[in-house]
Amino acid sequence: MNEVIHVLLVEDEEVLSTIIKETLELRGFSFTIAKNGIEGWELFQRKKPDICVVDIMMPRKDGYSLVEDIRIIDQLTPIIFLTAKNEITDVLKGLKIGADDYMKKPFSMEELILRIQKLVRRKYIHSAEENPITSDKNIKVGNFQFNLHRLELTIDGKSVNLSQRESELLDLLIQNKNQLLDRNKALLLLWGDNSPFTARSMDVYITRLRKYLNEDSNVQILSIRNKGFKLID
Repeated sequence: MNEVIHVLLVEDEEVLSTIIKETLELRGFSFTIAKNGIEGWELFQRKKPDICVVDIMMPRKDGYSLVEDIRIIDQLTPIIFLTAKNEITDVLKGLKIGADDYMKKPFSMEELILRIQKLVRRKYIHSAEENPITSDKNIKVGNFQFNLHRLELTIDGKSVNLSQRESELLDLLIQNKNQLLDRNKALLLLWGDNSPFTARSMDVYITRLRKYLNEDSNVQILSIRNKGFKLID
């Protein structure tokens, strides 16, 4: 676990944002602030925070929508909702879509700090237990050997050099092998948006990967209409 915890605060109340930022920075945290859900989404992808603290009611894009997008591509980063709402249904909705915790305004800064530390500690314990495969290892796909680090796909001694995007997309398909890879998830995870233009770009990369994988008839990328793709091995 990193010594300095990096917090992404998504909050449109400037006074509250300043108070939280100054208090946590005095306690050794590093900080990024977004004023709405759209800024929050951009900064989440760019800054890779250890934890997100997200207000529910915000302009342009609310906290619920932001957290739903984050959870499509990231199930592990802890999220705390800040809410002025007292209805239990609002709290339950936040937890259901992927928040780990919530705090009702006004709240104690000491309690917020303790909750952040607890959730980040849990995240890194879970990450260590997962022990993911290193990117330099060859991964077997049918009769192919795929190396994400070297951007290389090999079969029968013949190698194809993939582009970075082709490699990332193939790696994502392999992670979900024989299961549906949700189209929206792939777009947000690899491109950061799910616009029609980006979706067409992904279809081009899928076509290229199918061409490379034709060397082994047992390996296929199936298109599941309006849902996504499935790599069959």
